Amino acid sequence: MSSKKPTMADEADIHELYELSVQNVEHEVEFMQNTFRDIRGRTAYVFREDFCGTASAACQWVRQGAEYQAIGVDIEPSVLEWGRKNRVGKLPAADQARVSLIESDVMTVETPPVDLLAAFNFSYFIFQERATMVRYFRRAYESLKEDGVFFVDMFGGPEAQEETKEKTKHKEHGFTYIWRQAEFHPVTNWMRCAIDFKFKDGSKIKNAFTYEWRLYSAPEIRDMLLEAGFSTATVYWEGEDEDGEGNGIFTPDARGEADLAWIAYIVAEK
Repeated sequence: MSSKKPTMADEADIHELYELSVQNVEHEVEFMQNTFRDIRGRTAYVFREDFCGTASAACQWVRQGAEYQAIGVDIEPSVLEWGRKNRVGKLPAADQARVSLIESDVMTVETPPVDLLAAFNFSYFIFQERATMVRYFRRAYESLKEDGVFFVDMFGGPEAQEETKEKTKHKEHGFTYIWRQAEFHPVTNWMRCAIDFKFKDGSKIKNAFTYEWRLYSAPEIRDMLLEAGFSTATVYWEGEDEDGEGNGIFTPDARGEADLAWIAYIVAEK
């Protein structure tokens, strides 16, 4: 009797699917470097990525040239191991030597001072108590060089507070990415989200990734960054193309737009 043929879900790698669905590290590195140059009038060479996961951004950072160094920090050993094998390990040997991955809590990790520190993919929303978030921001502040800059991303808009799901088809890769806002508590802004993947053969990976976050607002994050010691905290808002869709170009904006759903960066200067 022949064994059952494995499904696409059986053979899929959730980290690869995640990166195809939500990450664009080339854009992130370009945005951070260009913004840092605009603010500081020099090039950033030393980068730290908190909650780094697979360390793709750290790998992209060192691709800029021989003088660039990156540190990735994550508390989860299995994802770091995946990143070492599938991302760092595929860099040229000289580039590999300039990526350092550290298994640690971002609250306690000690690293050399960096030019630029980032916490992306809303990972820092895990700190649901305001005092804890301020403490993390203070740790980020202390980890930067004297003219260092801290980057975070965030999302908002009325749709961010709904219990809903959004599907994005990736036809060329044969799967659909599903972002699920499973639960939201308006009194505390606590939310539970999940990522599912569905494949063209009908198979599915449910809860490939799950998150329990507090949905912070832009003014809350800015206030906490300033309280932690940063001199400025500027929101960078996405521009629009001729169809009114996001164009991927983020610039400083003191007001923003009342969109139903939006993603922005906050850039904090030491």
